[in-house]
Amino acid sequence: MGYLIHDYYAGVVFEDITERKKAENNLKQSNKKLLQFKTVFENANVGIAFAQLNGKLIYVNSYFAKIHGYSVEELAGKHLSMFHSAEQMEWVNKLLSQLIDKGAFYPEEVLHYHRDGTTFPMLMTGMLLKNEEGMPEYLTTTAIDITDYKLAKAESKKMYEQLHQAQKLEAIGTLAGGIAHDFNNILSPIIGYTEMLSDEIPEGSPLRSSLNEIYAASMRAKDMVRQILTFARQEKSEVKLIKMQHIVKEALKLIRSTVPSTIEIKQDIRKECGLINADPTQIHQIVMNLATNAYHAMEETGGTMTISLKEVELNPKFNEQDLIGQDIQKGIYVCLTVADTGVGIPEDIKDKIFDPFFTTKKRDKGTGLGLSSIHGIVTGCGGAIRVDSKIGKGSEFNIYLPVAESYLKQEELLQVKIPSVEGGSEQILLVDDEPVLIKLQKNMLERLGYQVISRTSSIEALEAFRANPDKFDVVITDMAMPNMSGDKLSLELIKIRPDIPILLCTGFSTIISEEKALSMGIKGFLMKPVTVSDLDKKIRDVIKQNKLKE
Repeated sequence: MGYLIHDYYAGVVFEDITERKKAENNLKQSNKKLLQFKTVFENANVGIAFAQLNGKLIYVNSYFAKIHGYSVEELAGKHLSMFHSAEQMEWVNKLLSQLIDKGAFYPEEVLHYHRDGTTFPMLMTGMLLKNEEGMPEYLTTTAIDITDYKLAKAESKKMYEQLHQAQKLEAIGTLAGGIAHDFNNILSPIIGYTEMLSDEIPEGSPLRSSLNEIYAASMRAKDMVRQILTFARQEKSEVKLIKMQHIVKEALKLIRSTVPSTIEIKQDIRKECGLINADPTQIHQIVMNLATNAYHAMEETGGTMTISLKEVELNPKFNEQDLIGQDIQKGIYVCLTVADTGVGIPEDIKDKIFDPFFTTKKRDKGTGLGLSSIHGIVTGCGGAIRVDSKIGKGSEFNIYLPVAESYLKQEELLQVKIPSVEGGSEQILLVDDEPVLIKLQKNMLERLGYQVISRTSSIEALEAFRANPDKFDVVITDMAMPNMSGDKLSLELIKIRPDIPILLCTGFSTIISEEKALSMGIKGFLMKPVTVSDLDKKIRDVIKQNKLKE
């Protein structure tokens, strides 16, 4: 116990001050806690506001004032309505009524007005404060600016969609590669037997022209497979001097077979257009993508698709300022035009149509990569693009590709002839698990003078080679073999005899490429379908290279 002694005129008074000390101590502790709460209140990274039940602000913390563009002093006595539009206030009043009735409202996303007139998203919560009698007296709200969160969420969603598109394309590419592999096995005997029949038919026979047509059609099919493999990332682009006329015409045949009769197709393909440096497969891709877009623009209403090809002279500095491209030079260009009478492109998205993954089509209509791929191909060729479109009137895409300086005769490019072969007498070990293909290739090689031992099993082929490794001059093996793949067989053969020339053939593979095959010691790499001339040329090349090393 504590006592305080008072001296009143020589009298002595004792006073117990224990309770008073406790009260003083409690007051100090309360003031200390109050100071701590005030510090937290002022420095919180969340907006806090106290208001009367009618919405008039009593006090706000610094964060609340700052995110709205005001000082704490400026908001004292103001009404919550200053942060909302007239349309929003009806909803805000309902929220306040809910607060008074239920004592709280839980996170709600609300648009607040900033001092500069702009709006931003807020995440709000509210709680009712009652007096000693338990009657509602004040309300308090917390507010968080979620602008950055929403932006991050939108960016995350966009990244997820792009990842989804990439995964979908990867799956399509794998499927396309598998189809290409099977199609190659169908094409190989067509090409092979056509070449062999050509050797048996006299030069002046009327059947020879028919065989040339079969061969030409097979070569076009082979190019189509190349296009699939390019999409599946199994084949590199092959840039060479080409005339666009026959590529556009071939594409038009495919387009006509897929476009309904409600859409009329007009064409104007000029013969006098010069040569360009490009990959034929990529040019075919441009025509097909643009035509497909035109078809989708007219799918519901019908209309007219116009495809033209002509030679033009460009002077970007004076009359072609709306071209989409980089460093376009003055000169002669081949202009491919694909126009439609469809719905047209809105002005507000014209600048986005070449962005990767941007599309206005439904999920089953496109990936958003068509126009971006076209843009990449065209700029890679040194060309440019012009787009003209009006809502309800249609769209017109002009693709400008520079004409090469050197020219070849049209007949040399359009006429496809069965090439001649050299042949030889070397001993060949031929390995393929497809009986039809191994029979065909064995027949082809023997007709050229080669001695052929064939096996449909990699294990059997390895045993035959191990029994007499010096017997063979060349080994030709397919990549997709059961039990032991072609690349693994090749490694085993090289262990036995490091100098053996090996040709690896594949229609589609995700694990082997020409670069990888060559790095393993495989001397040659061929993509199916393999023609007689391709196979013979490769055999002669690897044999000559081997002799030079001896």
